[in-house]
Amino acid sequence: MSQLPPIASDQPVLIAGPTASGKSALALEIAAQQGGMIINADAIQVFDNWRVLTARPSLDDEAAAPHRLYGHVPYDAEYSVGHWLREVAPILTNGPRPIIVGGTGLYFTALTQGLADIPATPPELRAHANARVEAEGFQALLAELDPETKARIDTQNPMRVQRAWEVLTATGRALADWQDNTPPPLLPLSDTMPIVFDVPKDWLNARIARRFDLMLDHGALEEAEANLAIYDPTLLSAKAIGAPELIAHLRGEIDLETARERATIATRQFAKRQRTWFRSKMKTWHHHTPADI
Repeated sequence: MSQLPPIASDQPVLIAGPTASGKSALALEIAAQQGGMIINADAIQVFDNWRVLTARPSLDDEAAAPHRLYGHVPYDAEYSVGHWLREVAPILTNGPRPIIVGGTGLYFTALTQGLADIPATPPELRAHANARVEAEGFQALLAELDPETKARIDTQNPMRVQRAWEVLTATGRALADWQDNTPPPLLPLSDTMPIVFDVPKDWLNARIARRFDLMLDHGALEEAEANLAIYDPTLLSAKAIGAPELIAHLRGEIDLETARERATIATRQFAKRQRTWFRSKMKTWHHHTPADI
């Protein structure tokens, strides 16, 4: 286990890492020892319709320490890093010491480096982009981006590619150009204790497989059934890993074992993208290895 450096009781803490790596447990440990408010930095855990499948903190965990920005957004709402920053800002100034934890690297970057004030995408353009992705794949949008933006975003993440394409199409300015004109950050990295989980692939893959089985044991399939009537693959909340697979099973398209296998593979692929992003963007953070490795 990598030893964490001393953390002052009033120092903001940032905890990033791939899915299933143990971030939430560390946040709770710090909160229990020193106090503080745990703040979500996961783009899908904000939605109210998935608790089990997104591994949101349990009711017992939420009772053990204050938690904010979990499950507070309607399933069909738009939500972006800009929404998140606007919600985080008053918490940082009016709440207890923040312990910000999650797997959405862009949230941490925007928080500590600033976020360009990009206009919202018109609904009709979003619908057009969704239709193109459905018909042609997100790679068709990627091909139309400028080289500078391609060099900055995760080009394997369909959501990030589509967002960059929407910005370019709606504003006539590349995402990279907007980013180059960014206001000061809400929370400079130098004011925090930034921790990123650095874990071996095989250890993480084994945890991912075990965790999805636990999700099924704890009601993930029943949760998917509750979402069946409202499920819309174009919604951001529908991007919860495992949701498309369980919905397909409930619709009779695949058996449960196939859904489990596909969801586990999708989670491993997502974790691989996260690990690559963190190692590229968070080189100066404290790299943490859990005790059970």
